[in-house]
Amino acid sequence: MERRHFIKQSTLLSIGGLLIPSAFLSACRKETLFEDLNYEGKVLIIGAGAAGLYAAYILKSKGIDFQILEASANYGGRLGKLTGFANFPIDTGAQWLHGKNSIFGDLISKSNTKITLDDSETKYWFNNQLVNSLPQNTAIFEGGELPDISYQDYALQQGLGNEYKYIVENIAGDQGAAASRLSVFGNNQEEENWSSGDEDFKFQETYFDLIDNQIASDVKDKILLNTIVSKVDYTQSEIIITDSNNNLFTADKVIITVPISILKSGDIQFIPALPDEKITAFSKIGMGAGMKVFLKFNNTFFDENIIGGEICAAYADDSIGKIQTDHILLAFVMGDQAEYLTALGSDAAITVALLQELDAMYNGQASASFIASHVQNWTTHPFVKGAYSYSTVGMGDARKIATQSINNKLYFAGEAMNINGHHQTVHGAVETGYREVINILNDIKK
Repeated sequence: MERRHFIKQSTLLSIGGLLIPSAFLSACRKETLFEDLNYEGKVLIIGAGAAGLYAAYILKSKGIDFQILEASANYGGRLGKLTGFANFPIDTGAQWLHGKNSIFGDLISKSNTKITLDDSETKYWFNNQLVNSLPQNTAIFEGGELPDISYQDYALQQGLGNEYKYIVENIAGDQGAAASRLSVFGNNQEEENWSSGDEDFKFQETYFDLIDNQIASDVKDKILLNTIVSKVDYTQSEIIITDSNNNLFTADKVIITVPISILKSGDIQFIPALPDEKITAFSKIGMGAGMKVFLKFNNTFFDENIIGGEICAAYADDSIGKIQTDHILLAFVMGDQAEYLTALGSDAAITVALLQELDAMYNGQASASFIASHVQNWTTHPFVKGAYSYSTVGMGDARKIATQSINNKLYFAGEAMNINGHHQTVHGAVETGYREVINILNDIKK
């Protein structure tokens, strides 16, 4: 199951045993390592997702004091691990490694983490039947001069009729968006910078385990869980952070790694208010509904990948790459489809809707074989509120504006803040955590 199509190779450089894309090090020589830096200030990180954890990991390696404030009861952000549902561990959040040409390629090699190439085969639900291929080419969203219109509009413009509606929804959903909201031009332009590789891999254990064992284990003693940041006051030289229980924290620098949905919703009050240009940039970066539903059956009646469902445009055999005997089918639901299922109001109703669709595809075998389900709805998670960022129509250079630091005090990281084509990914989030630590160290050294 290839998730990326625009691939460019890049030289990688190594710092401290970790491979760092050269894009982050183009201006860095020996002084970038900051070997002689002795900083006595404190850095506070808001959010213990991949970006926040990696930023903390680098800060610790430099001997800089830091603390992480995490709103939820667990660290990991949009990573999560489910045990006990199947006889293999399940990633409830991010689960595919998108190419090895990244920081994680080195981590995986050094830690002997077991991964498997996902070369699974796909069938399409098209005109109410499962087929191996489609009559028309759907690779119309790649390369060339493309307009800044939605995937939905462009598909119709290029002659993909209503029968292709949910095929197109799958293509857009892979980018975390409804086809009516994802920009053909914007997505294509951002993908041109992709450099981590064109193959997808699955973990024998979980993606969460890699982050937990190789990064979080070094910094989790500095995480305060269940700490909901409500206010960031950067009026004075010392930044004052207030949580929902009116506890105060102080820092000299703050790295903000919360999802773009949280920044857009205004859940965190900034004093003074962030510049209008930055707020506008946040609003232009898309982040839509998303959920993962794991369906457990007593046999594998289903294909490895099923694309084009009206209720769920993408199903995948979740046992691929695992040492397993259980039969788990993942419903990967994005955009309008995730909004529809969320509106049903309960996990039971969501499960019924998916089983009915699978019954239509497989002549009733889904309901007959069904054992249990687990719904992970990232849309309703109060500190996530969606899947991952995407390129909206008219987005322009919003990501670049969104990433800009403020007054050498506030720094912005997270997958939505990746401007090198790796947004939507864990390794892209980690890259931004590294980038913002470098920015802080550069600012300190000035």
